[in-house]
Amino acid sequence: MPDEPPSRPDFATLYRNTVAPLRRYLTRLLGNSAEAQDVAHDAYIRVYPQADNPNILQPEAVLYTTARRLAINRLKRRSISPISNETASYDTAASATPGVAQQVMARQELKLLEAAIAQLPAGCRNVLLLRKVELLSHREIADRLGISISTVEKQHVRALRLLRAAMPADSERSTHASAGNRADAKASS
Repeated sequence: MPDEPPSRPDFATLYRNTVAPLRRYLTRLLGNSAEAQDVAHDAYIRVYPQADNPNILQPEAVLYTTARRLAINRLKRRSISPISNETASYDTAASATPGVAQQVMARQELKLLEAAIAQLPAGCRNVLLLRKVELLSHREIADRLGISISTVEKQHVRALRLLRAAMPADSERSTHASAGNRADAKASS
């Protein structure tokens, strides 16, 4: 067959492939995820009528350029707005402190981690604590414990592997948490 131009994705495919990276890019640019979502939406609206234009060889580039220009315009408007940025961000900012549920979950995870660390072999546990708590390099750990760097590396890898195996996966953790919530609900009724 003769050289055919590569098939162009339809708009739905373009959207699915670019929505998450575009929002991350705009969030970094604007410093606000809600604004980034708005600008991304506006960019898609502007690019949609041109999506089927065969003259546009790289629709992703057109989308990102449009989004960047919209974000720059928003930043300019933000700088000349009569409402100060401090007031606007204060009114719309989420609390920086974790909620009660997150605190309880974090405490439970910490207890699981402490128990898993206590179950590690002594050599692995020592290497892991020196590396992760005291932030020593492998060479410093080897010097302190009087062992080779290779042994330190192997003990560190083994400790991480054993911890990973001992800790429940995220899906299991959420399953345990929801099962616990159901048990609490049954006990309270």
